[in-house]
Amino acid sequence: MVERNVLSASDVTIEYPSHSVSPAFTAVKGFTLTVAPGEIVGLVGSSGSGKSTLAHVASGQAALRASKESSPRIIGGSLEVLGFEMRGIRRGKLGKLTLGVGYVAQDAGSKLTSNMTVAELVAEPLLLRDKRYDRHEAGLKAATLVDALLLPVGSMMKLPHELSSGQRQRVAVARGLILDPVLLIADEPTAGVDVSVRSAVVDVIAGLQRARGASALIISHDLDTLRRSADRVAVIHEGVVVGLGPIDDVLADPRHPYVVRLAEELNGDGLDDEEFDEDGFGEDGFGEDEFDGDDEADDDAVEDADEPEAADADDDPVGTLNPNDDETRGAR
Repeated sequence: MVERNVLSASDVTIEYPSHSVSPAFTAVKGFTLTVAPGEIVGLVGSSGSGKSTLAHVASGQAALRASKESSPRIIGGSLEVLGFEMRGIRRGKLGKLTLGVGYVAQDAGSKLTSNMTVAELVAEPLLLRDKRYDRHEAGLKAATLVDALLLPVGSMMKLPHELSSGQRQRVAVARGLILDPVLLIADEPTAGVDVSVRSAVVDVIAGLQRARGASALIISHDLDTLRRSADRVAVIHEGVVVGLGPIDDVLADPRHPYVVRLAEELNGDGLDDEEFDEDGFGEDGFGEDEFDGDDEADDDAVEDADEPEAADADDDPVGTLNPNDDETRGAR
């Protein structure tokens, strides 16, 4: 019997509805992609291409905040995640969906609770999901993930403001992995991470998911970080898939100027973003978080002396629903 894909998108169109003085905006147009059980798929594109919008919708986070006027919504096609149709999904099904889907937002590292240690932050999703979970076992599992993601052993008792931005992002990744999700959706999981360990972090994510027969959709602007880990990549430009397949195949036979550009960048002779935009293939940038891949964190030093902003009560950067709060009870 053929197993059902963990994610199946067919001709999906996603729109940000009009609000205030802003007109409606289509961020994703005719998107088609599947992720099979145990498969690691990379989603590559520049800022504004629709990557984060897809992650937000596929993870269920957009549906949880559907009452917000700026929340994106599916207006065309079909998107199934773990057998749940995401178009018009009812809140009663969201709790079940998030039992199997892990989500790491692009800026998750900046929204860690400021007065919790790394050990507490990483173990927290387990203890929220099951109040009877053994705290010692939760601590051991957290320590194993922290070590796997190449964070210093001494970081377990540190607070977020004592870490570099790249280290905080890896703490967020550990939170996303600790519940052993069937599908992990990670949006720029190496944002702010030092270039020397970016590929290794993605390798760890892919390796942990594969070892459990689980899947991952890893979103990045940087094809090189996915080259060793992803079974396939989908290249998205202005909300449309312009390349799909094993990385080497996509680069060997590019069918779109943006894919040509990616291939040239890996060979060291690509255009920068401004030159590419001037050629007429620029991005609208609506609804996407900006991340400059050249702003690398120094993981051996704390760059930012200021304490990171505490998480917004309405924001869930790692997709962890608290079974004890009102919103989650309403979703179950």
